[in-house]
Amino acid sequence: MRKSDKKMENELRVMLTDVCEITLKEFSGFQWLTHRVNYSDFPNSLKIICIFDTNINLNSFMTINGHHEINRLIQKNLFKLNININNMTRHISYDTEENCNKNNNGIWKERH
Repeated sequence: MRKSDKKMENELRVMLTDVCEITLKEFSGFQWLTHRVNYSDFPNSLKIICIFDTNINLNSFMTINGHHEINRLIQKNLFKLNININNMTRHISYDTEENCNKNNNGIWKERH
């Protein structure tokens, strides 16, 4: 990883930690988030996964359009890092620990 990639990774990690802290307070059942990226194709390869505890809580979150709020929050914070992504919905997905436990024995590396 290049020095510039390491710097960007650290900036992303700090920004996403802030988003996570806000989201934990705002939405019932939200647990954590993670990201994946290939810096040779950045920012196109950026993928952010927001994890809820159960499918019921995720479905409730989607019903109240909470994903729009999180998408805007992430996009706003990426913009502060001079990262402009037009279609955030392509870069953010939502999942549950319930699905991972059921389908992947709780092993996230196998899931995403």
